Amino acid sequence: MVDNKQPRCCDMNKPADTQAAPNGRLKVNLAGIDLDNPIIPASGTFGFGEEFAELYDLDILGSISIKGTTLEPRFGNPQYRIADCKAGMLNSVGLQNPGLEKVVSEEIPNLAKIFHKPIVANISGFSIDEFVKCAEAMEATDPVGIIEVNISCPNVHAGGMTFGVDPNLAAEVTSAVKKVTTKPVFVKLSPNVTDITEIAKACEDAGADGLSLINTILGMRIDIKTGKPVLGNIMGGYSGPGIFPVALRMVYQVANAVKIPVIGMGGISSPEDVIEMMMAGATAVQIGAANLVNPFICRDLVMELPALMDKLGIKALTDIIGIASA
Repeated sequence: MVDNKQPRCCDMNKPADTQAAPNGRLKVNLAGIDLDNPIIPASGTFGFGEEFAELYDLDILGSISIKGTTLEPRFGNPQYRIADCKAGMLNSVGLQNPGLEKVVSEEIPNLAKIFHKPIVANISGFSIDEFVKCAEAMEATDPVGIIEVNISCPNVHAGGMTFGVDPNLAAEVTSAVKKVTTKPVFVKLSPNVTDITEIAKACEDAGADGLSLINTILGMRIDIKTGKPVLGNIMGGYSGPGIFPVALRMVYQVANAVKIPVIGMGGISSPEDVIEMMMAGATAVQIGAANLVNPFICRDLVMELPALMDKLGIKALTDIIGIASA
């Protein structure tokens, strides 16, 4: 499934510092954290960066959102975990990760050796106490610049309801995390709601410094030979180019409903998609499923953006954030 073709716009034999040289026109700022560019690999699609570091200099990226981290190690959902779809894919990995202790003591220090910028620490929990403990640990971890709170996990103390579909629960976890960290807190929102702006405003009112959206859309596939669901967990998250218009719409709605910065994601796979998402109101973007198709995609986007900006007459990316609603 991985595309091993040669990179389209960059000679892999070039020195690493040439590949990673920043372009001032691409710079953005997320709640006080300066990024050389808005391109961030999304959590769960880039691991902890080590495999990709074998392909190119990671310092070309704006930041990296690491694999979702939970308090205890998780082995994930039963097989099968992946299903193909038209214009995308379904995944039901189930937050597989080595747990908070190992991520903080091993994975993040190892990443810091190959990526020399602030990272985005994506944390998940099944109770507010778990979110708080993860946030406390990330507060004390130097390479972490932003804490991304994934509120799409089931709340075991509320009958299985997820934090991300209830404004009150979303606000409660946001407030609790904010009390234990001085670092910017970005809350990652679920699209599987009636009105995403209601959740967004609740998080903003509770002190969120920014918002990330959208997470995957709930979907499923059925094997017509067996009549059974393809995924072991029956349903999973749909991602890829097919969800881009939905993600764009939600980013536009949220960016116009709040005053805090937005990280846009959902089906982005080209520099044109990046520009469109930023025009909708995103200050930065995350690239998810496209990493699984082309492992060079994030690097390619950074390299290709200046030429597209020239073509469109864009002097700096900060000039276009939210212009669709101007």
